[in-house]
Amino acid sequence: MTAQFSLERYLNVRSAYGASLSADGTLAFLMDTTGTSQVWTLDEPGRWPRQRTFDEESVGFVSWSPERPELVFSMDEGGNERAQLFRLDAESGEIHHLTDMPEAKHRWGGWSHDGDRVAFASNRRDESVFDVYVQGREERGTDAERVYEGDGWLSLAGWSPDDDRLLVVESHSSFDQDLYSLDLDTRELTHLTPHDGEVRYQSACWGPDGDGIYLVTDSDADTLYLACLDAEGELETVADGGDWNVDGVALDEESGRLAYSRNVDGYTELAVGELDGPTEIREFPEPDLPGGLAGGVSWSDDADRFAVTATGRADNANVYVVETETGETTRWTHAPTAGIPRESFVGSELVRFESFDGLEIPAFFSLPEDPTPGETPVIVDVHGGPESQRRPSFSGLTQYFLSRGYAVFEPNVRGSTGYGKAYTHLDDVEKRMDSVRDLRAGAEWLVDHEAVDPDRLVVEGGSYGGFMVLAALTEYPDLWAAGVDVVGIANFVTFLENTGSWRRAIREAEYGSLEEDREFLESISPTNRADRIEAPLFVIHGANDPRVPVGEAERIVEAARGNDVPVELRIYEDEGHGLSKRENRIDAYTDVVAFLDEHV
Repeated sequence: MTAQFSLERYLNVRSAYGASLSADGTLAFLMDTTGTSQVWTLDEPGRWPRQRTFDEESVGFVSWSPERPELVFSMDEGGNERAQLFRLDAESGEIHHLTDMPEAKHRWGGWSHDGDRVAFASNRRDESVFDVYVQGREERGTDAERVYEGDGWLSLAGWSPDDDRLLVVESHSSFDQDLYSLDLDTRELTHLTPHDGEVRYQSACWGPDGDGIYLVTDSDADTLYLACLDAEGELETVADGGDWNVDGVALDEESGRLAYSRNVDGYTELAVGELDGPTEIREFPEPDLPGGLAGGVSWSDDADRFAVTATGRADNANVYVVETETGETTRWTHAPTAGIPRESFVGSELVRFESFDGLEIPAFFSLPEDPTPGETPVIVDVHGGPESQRRPSFSGLTQYFLSRGYAVFEPNVRGSTGYGKAYTHLDDVEKRMDSVRDLRAGAEWLVDHEAVDPDRLVVEGGSYGGFMVLAALTEYPDLWAAGVDVVGIANFVTFLENTGSWRRAIREAEYGSLEEDREFLESISPTNRADRIEAPLFVIHGANDPRVPVGEAERIVEAARGNDVPVELRIYEDEGHGLSKRENRIDAYTDVVAFLDEHV
């Protein structure tokens, strides 16, 4: 099948997301019109937006000041993840460098309510740990005051309503966090969530009175639920997700209005309401948003409306503004589709297949239009993480492959989030290869599908998904016609030895430790089984990747090239953990498409 539109056109479909509403109702958001995500603003829905930043590097987030026509945004260099913070004067366009310490990472912690100060966490003092800083809006670099010296992975969840405390989050692993209140006068840190075992405390925010904390947690439960943590440290349920996770909450402190989302089999159910007491919610009508996925809520100054990003498999991301009490929804941004008709985009079907031990594995399956029975090639696309979840969001690359006659199969193998605590732990350490067995079961399900050509299965994935690609090729070489590894882990030992020191302990909690599990980690590492690779392999990596260093790509390519199979390597000098620049994505995936055309 020949695509009507080129790969470059599909990769030029734009996305608008990451909204923030100012005190006067101006919308700021990120959009990748120029090839990287930059800051844009809009005064009214549907108008042509105004571009506010003009850089070759992608902007990470944008946040309006609560009091002045200015905003903060972040940007790193070449994908190195050492984010710097900048303040943009919306009237003059002048950009003020807040942090100006390019060797350190900076995690945004929010504006104070008077707009005079900002807070952030940074590893300036020691690369492996994060401290808490407060800084005046006009200060820069070394002017920031270190208000707490940490000894782990700290981040911030915002200022208390009277700006005298900060909500501090300490992450021990992806499934275990603690919350603290930091008194900015005394510098005393109060532990709010003492607990045994692993408990998640996420999406935390201060309640209207500054005493209660609203958050999502899985304390004494398999799934995440919305709860209120009172001043005495007691948790009370506010909204239960049932069999599904409540995966986010956005609360306006002054009005008590809130929006929270349930992740139902990968789709978003967004609930909106107003607190009527600490744990009771007066519900408002649910907004009618397209696509099935929504997130990133930003409240207006008086909470009578909020901005939110919506997307779906057949809907590129755009920002909508919702009237809080009525649910009336207006689309504000119109991110273009590069001239490709929206109605030509293909949706997905949620399916399930049985794995080796009887476990049901969910997957999203997309078939091209009018597939020929028994002749359809399939790209099995594996998400990273592994503490993540493939959800049916828009991807121009996926739509291109569908237009070319490929089917796309996206499994949420064991270890994925979204299906309860127990499911996420089914791949821990010594059970790592059970998730690879899930891939084999998924491939066998595809082989039995009437549309699929069993000899043309491609496995593709990024980061941990890249490991899954390499493991699938080495464990089950007869199943695959080709593999595409993007910034993947090739050897768990060298990965853990060389990943950023600030994240090593978090990763060892998932994969196993170098001290206790080295022999096992070596045994499952694809570089040590690369002689089993029989399928053509394409590898993509960023030279500045701080998470999975580029040596992982070089090692697997060197090992696989001894097998007399086609192996291609593309390294991008101005990228990190993935490809963020459109020109690099076009370059890389043009070669991937040619590679698959030749070998699949």
